[in-house]
Amino acid sequence: MSQLLYSEEESDLRASVRALLTDRSGPDVVLGRIETDQPYDMALWKALAEQTGCAGLPIAEAQGGAGASFRETAVVLEELGRSVAPTPFFGSAVLATAALLAAGETELLSELAGGAVSATLAVPFSFFGNDFPSAVRAEGGTLSGTVTTVVDALTADYFVVPAEGPALFVVAAADVTRSPIVTLDPTRPLADVTLEKAHGRQIAAGDDAVGALTAALRTGAALLASEQLGVAERALETTIEYLKTRYQFGRPLGSFQALKHRLADAWVSVTQARAVARYAATCVATDDPDADIAAALAQAQVSQVAVTVAEEAVQLHGGIGFTWEHPAHLYLKRAKSTSLALGTAANHRARLATLVDLPL
Repeated sequence: MSQLLYSEEESDLRASVRALLTDRSGPDVVLGRIETDQPYDMALWKALAEQTGCAGLPIAEAQGGAGASFRETAVVLEELGRSVAPTPFFGSAVLATAALLAAGETELLSELAGGAVSATLAVPFSFFGNDFPSAVRAEGGTLSGTVTTVVDALTADYFVVPAEGPALFVVAAADVTRSPIVTLDPTRPLADVTLEKAHGRQIAAGDDAVGALTAALRTGAALLASEQLGVAERALETTIEYLKTRYQFGRPLGSFQALKHRLADAWVSVTQARAVARYAATCVATDDPDADIAAALAQAQVSQVAVTVAEEAVQLHGGIGFTWEHPAHLYLKRAKSTSLALGTAANHRARLATLVDLPL
């Protein structure tokens, strides 16, 4: 049970990150930024990396990191979900970092730890499967191919690229072409990444490459649940605040029993989701044998909780909740887009059934 509780250090980290995000990434700021051609807040990313050390939490101190774990990274993701802050944290501090750690790569990790550069894993954001990606070919020491819908690709300085072999390569952004695409969530842009005889540095091959990619995707799925938890939690909080102050027939909307029941159901779902997300984060942080099960369970449950609670937030805010000026749509878009990331809930339920030997 103690694994599900937040440590004092994690609570202090949360307070620091929340204070920074409240000051630098409020709803008005986020809404204003997505109207521009620079949706990412790179100044905020730099502040997260330098002021709180968030970029290198699971990286060893010897390599310039904080020497913490992915449990602490999950706490940061909860806060980023609460603010739907447009930063490249997930691609760099989670997916790329997890792949590099599993591959035993240290050179790029040292650069990522301080936030001086960022990276991402070059797989489609919706990638889910047992086969190693084959979109990129390794030919004569160079890489060619196109990977679609890569998360945080627009700001990445480096790409961790799976290629036929199987093998993993590190490729500099200068050697790829990035094409932005229209996405549901404007706070998390995606891009197609094209390599044409790009020079890459191999960091893993064969079973080592498969293992590193598997670890990165498992960690990504598990920790994405913490972001989804933050989305659901904040969507519920703002809805409760609104219903306490909005009156109809001389009574606060929150006093109507039918709405109380809907809020109570949402609160129970969020509370359960927190336990599932915390367990998944703990499992991947400690290399627990149940990590695969915990990650699949987290995405099977928490992703759907986030969507449901965000939908309730839009509806219970009434007319204002359907406007562009209100941030409710940002939470719904983040919840819906992440419910499709790294496999849908149905994908993860099927995987979970296989892992626990249930008949399909």
